[in-house]
Amino acid sequence: MPNLSAARRAIAVAYLEPQDAALARLSVAHPIAADTRRAASQRAARMVADIRAEDRGGLMEVFLAEYGLSTAEGLALMRLAEALLRVPDDATVDALIEDKIVPAEWSAHRGHSKSSLVNASTLALMLTGRVLSDEDGQGIAGTLKGAVKRLGEPVIRAATRRAMKEMGNQFVLGETIAQAVQRGQDMAAKGYTYSYDMLGEAAVTASEAQAFRKSYADAIAHLATQSKSADIRQNPGISVKLSALFPRYEE
Repeated sequence: MPNLSAARRAIAVAYLEPQDAALARLSVAHPIAADTRRAASQRAARMVADIRAEDRGGLMEVFLAEYGLSTAEGLALMRLAEALLRVPDDATVDALIEDKIVPAEWSAHRGHSKSSLVNASTLALMLTGRVLSDEDGQGIAGTLKGAVKRLGEPVIRAATRRAMKEMGNQFVLGETIAQAVQRGQDMAAKGYTYSYDMLGEAAVTASEAQAFRKSYADAIAHLATQSKSADIRQNPGISVKLSALFPRYEE
């Protein structure tokens, strides 16, 4: 067993060590053989080539290829998808859609995708942004714009919720741990393992923290029934957010 004092001294020395210096030191201490590095590079290249050759990307993959997280529109969609999971009423949904869709430059993506469905979605988002635009109007023109805005919101709300549901299905395996495990069985049968992550970043009250604790405990108990291997790397895991287990940070 390594000397505890020596280990603590090593941690203290490494505290806030510059990244370049740390990488240089670790590279010398733990070198990677040239054949290992070459084999890893070749395997990665084969994996990319195989994925590209399959070309089985669904609508969601094609859509995200156009609206990546590097774009303001992609970020807006991600924020909208996550936020709508927590919105309780239609008025707030309408305000949220207006806040996230109106400022985005949807027209910059028009006609860029190879998918006609994605291009149609782009056009719909452009029109939605124009309908919900909150520019000041004068006289009859302003009144008509307000009427179009009021009449259009329920339709836009329903369409956006449907789109967010599709995005949710892409990124959220299930509403419960049992649903998530069930949906992940096909990939698990192929040898993949999951580290499950619960939505929700923080508890601000003690009762919320207790509810999160119970959710985590129930999830861990359920995952224990799925753990069949003596090697923990072959069993499903769970990501626990400390901020969900206690409402305050104290020294």
